[in-house]
Amino acid sequence: MIVVLKMGSTVEQIEEVSTRLTEEGFKVHLSQGVERTIMGAIGDRTRLEALDLEALPFVDKVVPILAPYKLVSREFHPADSIIRIGDQEIGGSRVHVMAGPCAVESRDQILETAQAVREAGATFLRGGAFKPRTSPYSFQGLEEEGLRYLAEAREKTGLLVITEVIDARDVSLVAEYADVLQIGARNMQNFILLKEVAKCGKPVLLKRGPSATLEEWMMAAEYIMDGGNYQVMFCERGIRTFESYTRNTLDLSMVPALHALSHLPVIIDPSHGTGKWHLVHPMAKAALAAGADGLIVEVHHHPEKAVSDGKQSLTPERFKVMMADLAKLTSALDRELGEVSKRVG
Repeated sequence: MIVVLKMGSTVEQIEEVSTRLTEEGFKVHLSQGVERTIMGAIGDRTRLEALDLEALPFVDKVVPILAPYKLVSREFHPADSIIRIGDQEIGGSRVHVMAGPCAVESRDQILETAQAVREAGATFLRGGAFKPRTSPYSFQGLEEEGLRYLAEAREKTGLLVITEVIDARDVSLVAEYADVLQIGARNMQNFILLKEVAKCGKPVLLKRGPSATLEEWMMAAEYIMDGGNYQVMFCERGIRTFESYTRNTLDLSMVPALHALSHLPVIIDPSHGTGKWHLVHPMAKAALAAGADGLIVEVHHHPEKAVSDGKQSLTPERFKVMMADLAKLTSALDRELGEVSKRVG
């Protein structure tokens, strides 16, 4: 439920409501705006009558949240959430592009790619150190060695690092090196992992499962937020349909749908969403036109030699062309591309 306090409520009054709710077994989440204070309370709704909060003169109203997701919902947090990562903000007027190879293959490869995507306008470096693959015989990643290369690339370029964590046992290790932890599509409903990343204190990019409904996806985000981590971003990366020409079907309707139902930022992955490099550029533009807060794109200097996902990877030259096009589009949409403010390298 949501408890809306009247304008001008004091700290003591807020504390009184919070204490009453806590004593009745509710988890309390405070959201303070410029004009009013909203308290989200998660717990047994049958105990509300005994509390009779609306009898308090400083409580405006008590509103039940009917949807199964609570903290994720826009009812709980009417304003858009801004996720602050280093000196960057995701969810505001700036559009951020996360770019890099599917997998970290070597030190030279990731440093070279990081410099190229930074020069083209990316603000985040993506790259997989742990790679969950369909085949057990495929390249599984460089693991901690790959994480070290990503951290070195951050130091040399100023790009923030996003990388996937696939096992709850590795969360603290990945969080030591990365700025954003990615939960891959296969792990969207790995609830043990979701609970663990909720404790890590780092922002989380939650990818949609290949067969997940909107509600299931939002409930996965609810797990992370209920664990105390409010720094969550959705990532649409395509779903499985009967279509076989593309790797997945990129569901761009999720951008306005999520923005209507939730306050969290939405990132689009046109690389996995299509599986074909020549579709990445047009679908990236379509994603921004739909209102996406950012993109995550695969870039490789030699896609034909990539150990994974070469078919959907842009070369640095093609990525540069796309970024120039996106700069024009964001301007027309009264937005702008993010910039790396740390001048290094």
